[in-house]
Amino acid sequence: MARARPRSIAAWNRAARSYRDADGRPWLDATPPLITMLPETPRSPYPITWREQDTLFPKLPAYLGRMALFAVNTGLRDSNVCGLQWTWEVAVPEVGRSVFVIPPEAFKTKRPHVVVLNDVAWSIVEAQRSLHPILVFPFRGRRVNTMNNNGWQRAQREVGLPLVRVHDLRHSFACRLRAAGVSAEDREALLGHANHSMAGHYASADVGRLLKQANLLLDRRGTRTVLRVADSERGRAETNPTRSHNNKGGLGFGGEVLEFRQVRTDRWISGSTAVPQQE
Repeated sequence: MARARPRSIAAWNRAARSYRDADGRPWLDATPPLITMLPETPRSPYPITWREQDTLFPKLPAYLGRMALFAVNTGLRDSNVCGLQWTWEVAVPEVGRSVFVIPPEAFKTKRPHVVVLNDVAWSIVEAQRSLHPILVFPFRGRRVNTMNNNGWQRAQREVGLPLVRVHDLRHSFACRLRAAGVSAEDREALLGHANHSMAGHYASADVGRLLKQANLLLDRRGTRTVLRVADSERGRAETNPTRSHNNKGGLGFGGEVLEFRQVRTDRWISGSTAVPQQE
């Protein structure tokens, strides 16, 4: 069963107390108790390594693989990738390419967001032209409702990466920017955080500077280390450690992921040490 979001539960609670019939009487005879969420541990972000990306993406259907590659290179949320429209494209001649300006009603922060396209994202946009008059990423002439569909879940199972969610592509984008030395302010602008977004008011110099920053994450040597805290109770594919310490945790060398299990916790602290692949 899908987990209800706190925002949805709040809406249900308000509706139960405000709905009235034609005579102005409540629909319910008695005031219902407030719906509360069961206690749970929030899901930790899981930024993917380059090796995991190279394993997962080729298993996706072609249309979904392009969407995933675009998402991990722009940091856009699932809904924004699925709903991206050509009418939002704005040419910036000074940088030799376009940006997309997502309107406030379509973005989570309710402010316009300027999507800066690095070289990979731009090449995908160019390849998508003429496929649909409105949508950048159509499938069989229609909008994709969510990237987290049967194709994504089937690929997850096939490669043994059950922890990787679509939203983790956004976490991966942010993590790689940080590893590349991009400042917090520029990361927040690229991600569209409310405090530092360009909010639709931008200059070509801003776009050019952020484009250079966004292209930094394409350097696999500079962004190969990923530290993450993963929920061990959820399970995931693990490399076999080649050396242990005091039999209380594993510190592996030579694999893709270094792992150490802290005593008296149920968290795994992981870091990628993958050897970068040549493009």
